[in-house]
Formats: sequence, structure tokens, C-alpha cells
Amino acid sequence: MKTIELKKVEHTVKIGDKCPYIEPNVTEDCLFVEGDEVVGFYISEMPKKMCELANLANAEFRSNNVPKSEMSRGPQGNKKQKAERAKNGVELVTQFSTILGGVPPKPHMRRPYPTVSSVHSVKTAKNFIKAMLLLAKESEKLIKEVTPEQYDKQKELLDQVPDQYKFANLFTSSISNFNISAQFHRDTGNIVGASNVIICKKNNSKGGDLNIPDYGATIGQKDNSILVYPAWRNIHGVTPITPTHEGGYRNSLVFYPLNAFCNL
Repeated sequence: MKTIELKKVEHTVKIGDKCPYIEPNVTEDCLFVEGDEVVGFYISEMPKKMCELANLANAEFRSNNVPKSEMSRGPQGNKKQKAERAKNGVELVTQFSTILGGVPPKPHMRRPYPTVSSVHSVKTAKNFIKAMLLLAKESEKLIKEVTPEQYDKQKELLDQVPDQYKFANLFTSSISNFNISAQFHRDTGNIVGASNVIICKKNNSKGGDLNIPDYGATIGQKDNSILVYPAWRNIHGVTPITPTHEGGYRNSLVFYPLNAFCNL
């Protein structure tokens, strides 16, 4: 595995900006290093067991077994406009997301306390939850193998989190994002010093790659790839997802640790 030294570059990107399409310039297995510190890694194809679990989780997530929050790119319009689109065979690109594990307090929704995702109580979602939990644990094994210091550091950081709010050992939560290309943001709610895991499922589509403007890096997130990176550290965004054939998509399976569950 080669090493990529991350060097700061000047840019004008701000939080909230839309990420444009940028051709990936990181496509090979590598360690990311800044100064003397290893800050993450990328593997273009995961070990076989992880690929099998990701395939299962992806299939279950896309089925009707798993509750999802749905949205679509583009204006929905009224009933007449929707009917006209359907008549002309025009479909908006549907986007889904599902959260597992810990859900932080949301006072604005009159829930000033942490909880666990309601998806865990849905019987038909059990296979999805099991596949995602096993995938998280296999991700942890990979982190321990590739960056053992990060594994030990993150495990110690998660000692602050009650077991009921842990998803595996190094995370509190998981989200699956189907066809969602995020604007530039920084994950300020994450535990500082910890890393996220982003596993990509991709079929008949281009784009959906992670851009980190601080380093001029665009990481090519191909099917069955894994990226381990501290999402609190830099602003980042996802390039537009464009199907190349009918039914093309990009789904990300993400594991992350939230500060909201520390020292409860």
C-alpha cells in the first residue's frame, strides 16, 4: 500500500457550496499521512467477506424491508405536473437514507434526549441491521490491521460512550445514503480524534466521489471500496452522481462516532 502525503493547498470552497464533478486523483490503495501522523486509508476493493456483507446490506436496504427517509432531486410540483412527468416518462432521481444505532438529542423536535434508531424495532429490517453490524465489525478488524494506533485511539475514545449507544465497538451510528451527493460540510458532531468508515456500493453510475479541497484530493469511491477518514477534520463534499445506464446508482454505507453520546 502506497503512502500519500497530504499537503494543504489554497482554495475558495466554503461550507454549503455544491460539489462539482471532479475526476478522482486518488484511485489506488493508500495510506493518508499528514506530517508524521497517519490520518486514514483507502482500499479500492475490500476483503471478500466484507464485499459479501456489503452486497447483502445494499440489497436489503434497497428492498421494501427497510424503512427509509425519501427525497427526490428536483421540484416535485403539483399532482397535474407529476402526472404530466409520468405521462412523458420523466422520473426524478430518488434518494433514500436510513440511520441505525444511536440518534442524538433533537431539542427542536421536542426530543432533548438520545435514543436508538426506530429501525431497530422493525422486524423486516433485521437482516439489514445484522449485515450492517457485521460489516462494522469487519471494518474495525481492517482498521486494527492497517492502522493499529488509530484503532486503539478510537476504542479508548469510545469508552466514554455507554454500550447501549454503540454500533459495534468504534462507532455510535450508521447511515446509508442512496444517490445522495452531499454539499461541502464538516462533521462537527463527530468525536474529535475518531474516524468514519465509508463503504461504497456503485452500479452503472459515475461520480459520487469524495472531494477534500484542503488537499486537492478527490477519492474515487468505486464499488466495494472502503475509505477510513476523520470527517471532523476537513470540509468535504460528494461529487454529483450520474447514472450511465437505467437503474444506475451509488449507495454509501457509513459508520461514524458522535460526540453527543459521550459521558452520558
